[in-house]
Amino acid sequence: MIRAYTGARIRDTESPFLAAGRGDELMQRAAHGLATACARLLGERGRVYGSRVVLLVGAGNNGGDALFAGAVLAGRGAAVTAVCTADRHHEPGAAALRRAGGRLVPLTEASAAQLVGAASSADLVVDGILGTGAKGGLRGLAADFARGLSAAGTNLLVACDLPSGLDASTGRVDGPVLHADVTVTFSAAKSGLLAGAGARAAGSVEVVPIGIEDSLPAPDLRRLEGSDLAALWPSPGAADHKYSRGVLGVVAGSAQYPGAALLCTAAAVAAGAGMVRYLGPREVARLINLRTPEAVCSEGEVADTRVQAWLAGPGATADRDQLRRARDVLASGLPAVLDAGALEAVPDRVAPHVVLTPHAGELAVFLTNRGDETSREEVEAEPLEFARRAAAACSATVLLKGATTIVAAPSGTTFSQAEGTPWLATAGSGDTLAGILGALVAHPAPDAVFERLGIAMEDKWAAIAAMAASIHGRAAALAGAPLHAGELPDHLRAVRESLDPALSRCGPSVPQTSGGPHRASLAGRPPRRRWHDGFHDL
Repeated sequence: MIRAYTGARIRDTESPFLAAGRGDELMQRAAHGLATACARLLGERGRVYGSRVVLLVGAGNNGGDALFAGAVLAGRGAAVTAVCTADRHHEPGAAALRRAGGRLVPLTEASAAQLVGAASSADLVVDGILGTGAKGGLRGLAADFARGLSAAGTNLLVACDLPSGLDASTGRVDGPVLHADVTVTFSAAKSGLLAGAGARAAGSVEVVPIGIEDSLPAPDLRRLEGSDLAALWPSPGAADHKYSRGVLGVVAGSAQYPGAALLCTAAAVAAGAGMVRYLGPREVARLINLRTPEAVCSEGEVADTRVQAWLAGPGATADRDQLRRARDVLASGLPAVLDAGALEAVPDRVAPHVVLTPHAGELAVFLTNRGDETSREEVEAEPLEFARRAAAACSATVLLKGATTIVAAPSGTTFSQAEGTPWLATAGSGDTLAGILGALVAHPAPDAVFERLGIAMEDKWAAIAAMAASIHGRAAALAGAPLHAGELPDHLRAVRESLDPALSRCGPSVPQTSGGPHRASLAGRPPRRRWHDGFHDL
């Protein structure tokens, strides 16, 4: 499990080490890890010797990390130029770079265009302008330089600790930000690298331990990995039968939107539900049985249907009977997944075993209807904040869909998953996710498994929702491109097999080593590229 922290938590953890006079030691470890990652990336594209490297250096310790790393690269034969974006810089780092043969040049209005050209044509650019303590993004000439460089493009850009202009804690971006191919971050992942615009700007994330890791508190944000999924996804035993493997009730679809019911029932069966009982219009039931003949369909009532959990809402908009059944699902007291039309039926207070699955627009409406005036743009800018706000407001677990999916428990525990691809931005993708989640909610792993993974019982539903998002994304990665939602259930078996310890594992592990970066992308299986905009309406 990947654990991420706010910038403030990281700085608070570092403070005793700095007070004890170990600041230089921490900086050297960070710089060594950054230089190691940069050298590897240059080597993968050619070689370090003779390469051209441009450092973008700010006034703080972030700039010092970049300068010391640049000195290492210069010592290996790279031509290193540090562009100083502020009136001052880290003097010991600058001295080390000069001794190694590098040079420093100031960023001025007169030199800006020339330096943008130099950075754009360099083999590697290292962004060390702002660090975790910065607030409000890039300003002045540095902001103009970032805009110019973003327009010109770079061959390879590595962010030092985090992309400049990114809020380390929230992932919010105010103003220009340099999108990285790789972010080399120190001690632990920062929450802002795993959420919202921050996740799109960070590219692949590599973690360099610097010696403070054992002092870190409980994480602000978590991300499940392949080994976690393998533990949490139950496998049937010899004594199991269809009823013990989880019976999921589904209230979905309508005459207007029959496809939603087909997609979520097919996904639930493929994800391992022992049985699916569908309630809805007869004409929709006929279609379901053509696609998924094992589903048991009727026009019955929720109170008369024996299940372990419910899924309600996909495609049920404007169908009076289906919306009534959705309200009955909430009254049943059973674990439930509520999507789309069913979100309107959620009362003021529910329970953590009720999982809401809105996209950003739906969450904005959900909060606004409860007196918390919110826009879609605000949710997209700070998904961590608004997912947590919604979960606290009604005591439900909230899965906020997006390129990076955020899952918040009422307790405040939060997960972030991003294993999918932009091709998931297609009609019916959310219905498939809902079906996967419904199957997992109907048959969760034993409580001991959650405890072993350090997940509190009050947060187990959030972990299950994060698991569903990860499985959904991994199925998309296996499907390739282009994909359509109807094919996703066909890839769930391959996802499950990939998580078997006897077979190849799906997803990165984070090895614990004494030096150098962890070569692990926090985005999971997809290649090391940032996500595209517009991947929200799953």
